Amino acid sequence: MKLVSACLLGIRCNWNGTDEYRNEKIIKLLKNEVLIPICPEQLGGLKTPRIPQEIQSGTGEDVLNGKSRVKNKAGEDVTLEFIRGAEEALKIARQYNIKEFIGKSRSPSCGCGLIYDGSFSGKLIRGDGVTSALFKRNGIKVIDEEDWWIQEVENG
Repeated sequence: MKLVSACLLGIRCNWNGTDEYRNEKIIKLLKNEVLIPICPEQLGGLKTPRIPQEIQSGTGEDVLNGKSRVKNKAGEDVTLEFIRGAEEALKIARQYNIKEFIGKSRSPSCGCGLIYDGSFSGKLIRGDGVTSALFKRNGIKVIDEEDWWIQEVENG
């Protein structure tokens, strides 16, 4: 059993309310594994569709440490919603004894390894989204959908 970013399963929960992040390779996993979809941004109280948001001058770890904020493109602070969503996602992981999460790459919530830099310019920095950072703090393996596929190919 794994948690997975709901948008990767085609659930219309991403920022613009489309299924553009649907990942057929991950959907095929449903034949052999139980995947529990989560959208930390919705769990935190943000609506869909919503204004794009990015972590400002930091990473998800910085947000959890109170050193950075998450703001949307209109300048509104949505940090509390991101933290609340991450905490709710962690509750789900604990309830089901989940040890692995497949996240949406570059997301300010679910991204792992690379996220947007907060300038809304498309520039990437090293770091994790808020939920991924909280999962890692709590011993849950986090992998983004692009790295997951590479591992699947390498492991046969």
